[in-house]
Amino acid sequence: MSGLELFAAALGVIAVWLTVKQNPWCWPIGLVMLLLYSWIFFEVKLYSDMLLQVIYAALQLYGWWQWTRAGTMHDGRDVTRLPSRAILSGLGIGAVGSLLLGAAMAHWTDAAQPWLDAALTGFSLVAQWWMAQKRLQCWALWFVLDVIFVGLFLYKGLYLTAALYGLFTLLAVQGYREWRADPALQR
Repeated sequence: MSGLELFAAALGVIAVWLTVKQNPWCWPIGLVMLLLYSWIFFEVKLYSDMLLQVIYAALQLYGWWQWTRAGTMHDGRDVTRLPSRAILSGLGIGAVGSLLLGAAMAHWTDAAQPWLDAALTGFSLVAQWWMAQKRLQCWALWFVLDVIFVGLFLYKGLYLTAALYGLFTLLAVQGYREWRADPALQR
């Protein structure tokens, strides 16, 4: 564990907690955390995760805009549910992206866990896209992914990051509960 990992983990807790509370400051704080984690993952040869952090950075900007400027009144998005077809489409895109990235990482890099890392990356992008659009189902997908991330980070000796993702798992449950009770879903 390094000081950098400790700082990034602290920012991660703050960012996800703010997301649960639907506070748009989750996006810029998350952006700083992602940039720090891109370096950490590079150092431990989790290249798909490193790439994921870079892509997340762009999605952070998109999410910040969606939460603060989107909508007919430019006052941000409300929490909504995805229809079943959109869920299946998103998961299908995640699966295809996982296979393509996994093949590339297995063939062209010395990645530590090319297939698992790629699968977590592909589906995390789907979860992040859903989160940026305030889709309730993002939290269920995050829950599953965070549990698997905990195992991967324990395996790689990133114990603080594993603990962070354990906390993210709990926050995903809380996020689901709070977003499900949002008045916008009750209309």
